[in-house]
Amino acid sequence: MKSLGRAAETLFAIAVIVVLWELYTRFYAVPEFLLPSPLAVWNALIEAAKGQLFSHLFYTIGILTSGYATGVVLGIAGGLALAKSSRLERWFGGPILFLQTAPKIALAPLFVIWFGLGLASKIVLITSLVFFPVLIGTLVGISSLDTKFRDLAHVLHLSVWQRFRLIEFPAALPEIFVGLRVGAVQAVVGAILAEWMAGKQGLGYLMTFASATYKTPLLFATVIVTALLGIAVYQLIEIVERRLLAWRELP
Repeated sequence: MKSLGRAAETLFAIAVIVVLWELYTRFYAVPEFLLPSPLAVWNALIEAAKGQLFSHLFYTIGILTSGYATGVVLGIAGGLALAKSSRLERWFGGPILFLQTAPKIALAPLFVIWFGLGLASKIVLITSLVFFPVLIGTLVGISSLDTKFRDLAHVLHLSVWQRFRLIEFPAALPEIFVGLRVGAVQAVVGAILAEWMAGKQGLGYLMTFASATYKTPLLFATVIVTALLGIAVYQLIEIVERRLLAWRELP
């Protein structure tokens, strides 16, 4: 019931915004190239759906999935390595912090120069955005493990792999999922940014095309589709988290 009430409140808020938006554009006669009406945006969305919208959407989902998966695997592996070796953490902690604080929008042109205009530069950019939050989440989760669990693993003579699979990884999952949720949002931003910088396909390219040709309704429609994609990815991560961490809700 609580979730239904929250959904109803959200829908009501969206409806109010759309109505106010429509009234503003109608009564103040705002030019469409500055602020299109909701109806114009809806018509542009329908027209785009009849054309190439879904091909652009699926292309973005493809590079988003590839970059996100790569970033997650590397982030978990890197966080585990740093958590297990204080020497590695001392050596790489500083450089990792530096790279994390560096603005990714400034690194995007470098990735294009280094890896070209194809898929490689896009996937590398998305991977870099996902890698750091997942790494930090894994590092914090494993490093904060209760010493009683370490003692239990020692008493049971568990191997390194068994200790990670049966104790450390499940215990670190809450912090890892924090990184996964942050990384999911970052991945969507990175995919759009990569397609802005270099691309002839994808939602980012469609935004650039709409902006360059002053097709503002199409631009708004593409922004809405991108936002819905980001929400869908975030919700998917939350669903997986609730299923894997259902034990936390037990009394």
